[in-house]
Amino acid sequence: MTVVAAHLYRQGERLQALDVNKPNPCTGNPNEFAWIGLIDPTAEELKQLQETYRLHPLAVEDALKGNQLPKVDVYGEQLFVLARTAHLEDDHITYGETALFVGRNHIITVRHGSGRGHAELRAHLEAAPKLLAHGVDYVLHAVLDFIVDGYLPIVETIEEDVLAMEQHAIANFLDGEQVTRLFHLRRQLIRFQRVLGPMGEVCSKLVRLDLPCVDADARPYFSDVLDHVRRVQTMVDALREVLTSVFEVSSLLEQKRQGVITRQLAAWAAILAVPTAIAGIYGMNFENMPELKAEYGYFVVLGVIAALCVTLFVSFKRAKWL
Repeated sequence: MTVVAAHLYRQGERLQALDVNKPNPCTGNPNEFAWIGLIDPTAEELKQLQETYRLHPLAVEDALKGNQLPKVDVYGEQLFVLARTAHLEDDHITYGETALFVGRNHIITVRHGSGRGHAELRAHLEAAPKLLAHGVDYVLHAVLDFIVDGYLPIVETIEEDVLAMEQHAIANFLDGEQVTRLFHLRRQLIRFQRVLGPMGEVCSKLVRLDLPCVDADARPYFSDVLDHVRRVQTMVDALREVLTSVFEVSSLLEQKRQGVITRQLAAWAAILAVPTAIAGIYGMNFENMPELKAEYGYFVVLGVIAALCVTLFVSFKRAKWL
């Protein structure tokens, strides 16, 4: 069986390791519970735990499916919680799933595709037996808090990238590859929001509703997790707005640059039109044209052309077209 860890706890202290192939060792003592951690179990393995700990078949089916939205279900005196994990891999947010079966004397975690194990979390809780003595609801809070805390580094990493892109967009212009990456990050954040919303609802239910296996004293802990989810949601919303503004700023700067180039081209075209027009007139093959016999006509025409071109150049320079 894909068991990562399985232990029996009493008064917050680890009592003994569990053999999941044997009957439930819990005696009904309210200060005693079993904590079993599984990763990618098979249907047969979960079925065995279902019989041992009387897990509801619908909850077992949900734990095997994968790719579901976070939720909270109540089955008699047991609680089933589904949470989504997330981690960042090369600008791509990869999602996993953690299902939790919570009873009065047991909590079973089932992980699918989660890159972060619970060994560090378990060691941290075991180092504080007074907190662990609160029971399964405190462990449930700790697992959810552990999952939500994994969201923050994702947002912070993307935030650093977005701020760097924003600075680059102001100093230079975004090329096609950078614009593609910008829209990719925006899509990733939109998908992330689809996970954050249901996760917030899960925490909200654990705070507001009278649920089995969750004591009233534990609700402030879930309220803290809810605050963390809302903080991440706020950061994601702000990041989406920044991504949109970066694209808009880049587009406006590009339009401004194109406008400057257009004005410069128009100004030089107007300046060059003067000698072109005069030379075109005197290039016509008519016999009777004024000033053709003038001794200094050539120099006069060049002087007129130069004067007109300088006048236009100065005018365009003052208008900041050149």
